Amino acid sequence: MTIRRLAVVLALIFLGWIAVMALVMRFSDAAPAAVVVLPSEGFVERLPKDAAILAITPVSLTLQSDLPGFAKRLYARGALLVLPAGLTGCLPLPKALR
Repeated sequence: MTIRRLAVVLALIFLGWIAVMALVMRFSDAAPAAVVVLPSEGFVERLPKDAAILAITPVSLTLQSDLPGFAKRLYARGALLVLPAGLTGCLPLPKALR
């Protein structure tokens, strides 16, 4: 396998993972928070009233809301990509963290 082929395969795996995470966020409310990647200028002013800002970086916003359909409302206000944040992963939480 050449390095170019390996790079293409790894890029496709990464893009597939991002797509799956975006679909999970769009069609379920399983994540306790959302990351908006590359928010547009003025996006913060258009946030839903129930959105709480948890973190701001130059390339993303981490937000939280307790109301259903949060990702859908973020997309409606101009978000380009919304990913889940705060998921525990595939393994259950240890009893000490519950």
